[in-house]
Amino acid sequence: MGKASRIMRRSVFTFFQSFHLFTSTPAFLAIPFAGIVLLSQPLVSSSTLFLAVHARLSSLFVAAGFSGSLELFSFLNLKLSQTAILYIFSLPFTLAFLLPAKSFTVMLLERNTCFCSVWDLAILPVTHICASFVLLAANASCFCILFICFSFIEFFDISYPVPKLIISAGWIIFYTILVANASVICNLSMIISWIDKRGGFISILKAWFLIRGNIATAMSLAVCTNLGLAAMEALFQYRILITSQRSKCAIFVEAILIAYIYAVILVLDTVFGFMLLKSCEHEYEIYHQEYQQHQVFIHGKKKETGDSGAGAEKSLVFLV
Repeated sequence: MGKASRIMRRSVFTFFQSFHLFTSTPAFLAIPFAGIVLLSQPLVSSSTLFLAVHARLSSLFVAAGFSGSLELFSFLNLKLSQTAILYIFSLPFTLAFLLPAKSFTVMLLERNTCFCSVWDLAILPVTHICASFVLLAANASCFCILFICFSFIEFFDISYPVPKLIISAGWIIFYTILVANASVICNLSMIISWIDKRGGFISILKAWFLIRGNIATAMSLAVCTNLGLAAMEALFQYRILITSQRSKCAIFVEAILIAYIYAVILVLDTVFGFMLLKSCEHEYEIYHQEYQQHQVFIHGKKKETGDSGAGAEKSLVFLV
């Protein structure tokens, strides 16, 4: 937690040091994405595609042997349907607005400028699509494990509800940890992809390699930004979608302001990821230097031992 607080203080200091730059181009670029996310709940709930996906997932749960009467699977079905529809709705806005906003944020952190080439902006969509496949694989793996556990219970004809509750609780913890780790790694892979000018799965592998041993720090930083985003979503729901006893102009202005704050938090999340990445790279460089020094020391000892052994053999031969 101490390391997370240090990275957070450094990130906030860097953010306010160039506050006028971070809150201009990157934040304004992320406003359309923030707007579609904030409007996702009424859009998703009223869409016919959501009802179709929800019905399809319910039939898949029933066909896989999961009881449709359990509240756990009803909740998972609802959240998975909302996540799938939100991903479809927000994908054009992610590619057109969020990823360029991340690019400009990383560029400000590296070069203190907002000018880049078209190739720099074309790298991140490839990594984003690969990261989506990684998240899909993580979700599929979790549900496969859950299916195996429930199939095991049905095979031995265990009718007691306690094993099912234990398996459900353990699976929820495992699912949360796995998906959260995958999300953090995929988020860092976007920054690595822009820095290395290479997209695809190689950036995801590098992010996983660098973040080893710093998962708790990354999760702490992700929790802070996610709490801020959730607070903005709740404020938008209360002030814009529920409260309607005001003029349309006032509601529109307040909605734009909340979306702007949401976009600023997204920019700050990218700053957190960049600082975490630099900290992990610094630790890896120190470890690599210590490893090389240790190897040189071991080889030197072996060489000294070999030379002394050869001298002893020569003296022994001379005595004989």
